[in-house]
Amino acid sequence: MTAMEYKIGSIVEGKITGIQAYGAFVALDAHTQGLIHISECHHGFVSDIHRYLKTNQTVKVMIIDIDEYTGKISLSLRCIKEPHINLKGDHIRCEHKHYWTNYKVNDGFKPIEMRLNGWIDDAMHDIENELKKN
Repeated sequence: MTAMEYKIGSIVEGKITGIQAYGAFVALDAHTQGLIHISECHHGFVSDIHRYLKTNQTVKVMIIDIDEYTGKISLSLRCIKEPHINLKGDHIRCEHKHYWTNYKVNDGFKPIEMRLNGWIDDAMHDIENELKKN
């Protein structure tokens, strides 16, 4: 498959070829590679990606974004793991950041401002849950 044949939302299998502090590179086939950003490897805060992923590990991941200009593929492990529960008590199968790119749209920081309070609430909820576990 080429990068153009992959589709957002597809679950694919790949092999981790390298790990950096910000994420893990995954070979999807002989010619296509994607990245699991550290925020997409596990629900909640991840201080060390090496706790979750190892080089040469085979993983099932969901394609969450394909940049239309560069062909870069963003992957997620947490989208196919157990559902996440937000502050409202809703089960969310995949709550990921979609890095949609279109150079013709000039919204600036408006989308961030609109979502900021929800992100803060979800983060506080995650922190409270982690404190309860410990």
